[in-house]
Amino acid sequence: MKPEESATTGADLLVKALIDEEVEVVFGYPGGAVLPIYDSLFKQNRLRHILVRHEQAAVHAAEGYARSTGKVGVVLVTSGPGATNAVTGLTDALMDSVPIVCLTGQVPTHLIGNDAFQEADTTGITRPCTKHNYLVKAVGDLARTVHEAFYVARSGRPGPVVIDLPKDVLMNKHDYEAPKKPVQHKSYRPQLKPEPKKVEEAIELIAGAKRPIFYVGGGVVNSGPKASKLVAQFVRMTGYPITNTLMGLGTFPASDKQFLGMLGMHGTYEANLAMYHCDVMINIGARFDDRITGKLAEFSPRSKKIHVDIDPSSINKNVRVDLPIVGDAGHVLEEMIRVWKARQPKVDHKALKAWWAEIDKWRGRNCLAYKLDKETIKPQYALERLYHHIKDKDHYITTEVGQHQMWAAQFLKFEQPNRWMTSGGLGTMGYGFPAAMGVQIAHPDSLVIDVAGEASIMMNIQELSTVAQYRLPVKIFILNNQYMGMVRQWQELLHGGRYSESYMESLPDFVKLADAFGAVGLRVHEPDKLDDTIRQMIAINKPVIVDVLVDKAENCFPMIPSGAAHYDMLLGPDDRAAKPVSEEGMVLV
Repeated sequence: MKPEESATTGADLLVKALIDEEVEVVFGYPGGAVLPIYDSLFKQNRLRHILVRHEQAAVHAAEGYARSTGKVGVVLVTSGPGATNAVTGLTDALMDSVPIVCLTGQVPTHLIGNDAFQEADTTGITRPCTKHNYLVKAVGDLARTVHEAFYVARSGRPGPVVIDLPKDVLMNKHDYEAPKKPVQHKSYRPQLKPEPKKVEEAIELIAGAKRPIFYVGGGVVNSGPKASKLVAQFVRMTGYPITNTLMGLGTFPASDKQFLGMLGMHGTYEANLAMYHCDVMINIGARFDDRITGKLAEFSPRSKKIHVDIDPSSINKNVRVDLPIVGDAGHVLEEMIRVWKARQPKVDHKALKAWWAEIDKWRGRNCLAYKLDKETIKPQYALERLYHHIKDKDHYITTEVGQHQMWAAQFLKFEQPNRWMTSGGLGTMGYGFPAAMGVQIAHPDSLVIDVAGEASIMMNIQELSTVAQYRLPVKIFILNNQYMGMVRQWQELLHGGRYSESYMESLPDFVKLADAFGAVGLRVHEPDKLDDTIRQMIAINKPVIVDVLVDKAENCFPMIPSGAAHYDMLLGPDDRAAKPVSEEGMVLV
């Protein structure tokens, strides 16, 4: 037998490499350039392929899968429009640090640059919106590239990696060599362990604090479940308050009395004021995003800031910090706890007691309060009732983007990490439903709910066909106010109530739409029937759309107007006139 006869095609080789990387699921959509890969998938039974209805949804589904499991999500799309349709999902994954490997088809190598049919400069287009990308020009490089891509995607600060695969590379033959474990990269070796001296300095600062606060973000989730346990351990050892970013929810139990809720533009009054007035800020795995900081010049002006991050480029990017610590959140926390136990520092309990007394006064404002209505369902009430019915069940929540997303973050309580999937950095409408599909595939026996708005759900509504095909019992809980809610809110606050193009005048009948796709549609508009509807939704072992008709005029409070400082919060509609948004703030929306 000739050597070339025993060799495998590039497509077969790719499939073997994915199996060696312990990939279980691929989300994709076929096309001409990737047909050899689909032929290889047909000939094996180790990898499961999920056929989505749009490439953007493939990436969001892979994000949901990755975020709920901690594994790398895998996407397969064709060349040209297949790759360009994936760009939004890739950018979303980059902003939220989600490990994704996206395999894109490409025209044969000799046609690259010739404007061939379904050709796009995929590596050029995706360079700004991926952690790294590759164009494989020879079949001999393919296996090594795949293993390296997985290493890059999951190491350090996770992110999306694109591998562009010309069709001739997929069809040429080459021998496959299994990867040497662990895979290493000659130039990319993120620092996991912190400098011991920096940790000691941090402990000194933390122990000497009189008004401390822990500010914990998605980096702790990315580090793995152990890191979240270590956060909880360290926070309880100190007795200090803790707040979470939108992406960090679940890293500390929401029911714990030390938890101040989420901070930021729609965060709690107590969390934002504690951030403003603190004297030591311990930032672990958060990146000082503009939705968190508000007016930079007045962001926590009197505090010493410690910033723990695995990504050195995130440190001192937005906010100058006093003590930078580069390292993985889990490793840094381990070291911090070790040093704290060894030194047994004396915390200023008198100052801490006074600090908690101040925080309790801010808590007393009850900033998430809202006025109940006997005739109309308030969106906050809908989510409170949803949480009541799911809190004791094994559940996962995804969201679209808008008012409903912020209300979900405020009113749904997360006790553990990897249960909350939302688009934080990019703010991608249409994220939640395909993400829920990915979560449901990873956790087939769990309750998976996409909290949606009626505008956002229309962005990827075609995926109802996917959930029908794979019998995924995903629940879509729509807070339907017949507006692009957050757009309308900003138009009310900034543009004199001129609701330009924000009213959804031709919405489908979601109940009939559900029926058309073989799902179950439910509708509720009376507060006293809401509980029964939620119970019904949970009991049905099929995809369900619940159309909850909520108050059209309700705004999301509390709110830091863009360009304002943390102390300058709007707690309700009555605050609007007293604190109008500045022109500078209007620019920052």
